[in-house]
Amino acid sequence: MKIDSHQHFWQYNSDEYGWMNDSMYRVRRDFLPAHLKQEISAVGIDGVVAVQARQSLVETEWLLDLAAGSPFIKGVVGWVSLISADLDRELERISPDRRLKGVRHVLQDETDDNYILREDFNRGIKALEAFELTYDILIFECHLPQALRFVDRHPRQIFILDHIAKPRIREGLLSPWKANLEELSKREHVYCKISGMVTEANWETWSEQNLEVYLEVVLEAFGPERLMFGSDWPLCSLACDYGTWFDLISRFIAPLSESEQARILGGTAVEVYGL
Repeated sequence: MKIDSHQHFWQYNSDEYGWMNDSMYRVRRDFLPAHLKQEISAVGIDGVVAVQARQSLVETEWLLDLAAGSPFIKGVVGWVSLISADLDRELERISPDRRLKGVRHVLQDETDDNYILREDFNRGIKALEAFELTYDILIFECHLPQALRFVDRHPRQIFILDHIAKPRIREGLLSPWKANLEELSKREHVYCKISGMVTEANWETWSEQNLEVYLEVVLEAFGPERLMFGSDWPLCSLACDYGTWFDLISRFIAPLSESEQARILGGTAVEVYGL
């Protein structure tokens, strides 16, 4: 299968999606499975992983309902309060739905740069293993030193790094992102999504050449075996359409063997998320 490992759905309202500022007017509307089906069918994607966009159990349950009614949604990365005293009970309630593959917390928006190292948060991470759930790491590149310490505390937990840790593409900077990412890639229980890059570049003036240097670092660091394609749709539409992003990644990986390309375009996601 060809898998898009990272996309979102929402029914837009300004109260729940206040993080969408005026510059994001293109995505201030509903994005639902019927809209995405058109996009993935055009490029030959077979299935997707829907990822939370609100920190709410209601959204997690809504995404699971969408997946139940849309067979191409192969899995859900939802949200649950990892610092809650009721965490085990909540996981026991929602984890029987096998469409739930993992959880995510929006660490990049926390005012505390060391939130990822909090004891209560790490207790929550330890609980995921018993429920066979992965954890998606959403951070900015400045949080990579903390992420290194974090993943070392949980050697048996599967982690997926979202959006290649959001390097400073707009500024054309590689350091210290490159060195920290290469260090993180040495942890074999950490995987990485090739996603969310165009929105870290200048939305109007980015070029394929702008992104290639970052893609080359990621490919060298993680190798095809631990990389997976993701669109970050509909947020990618702030800078490019779905087909443009898919074609860009397809061109970048074209020199690889067929098996390596298949790994990035689906095999890694199928294995890691158990699709």
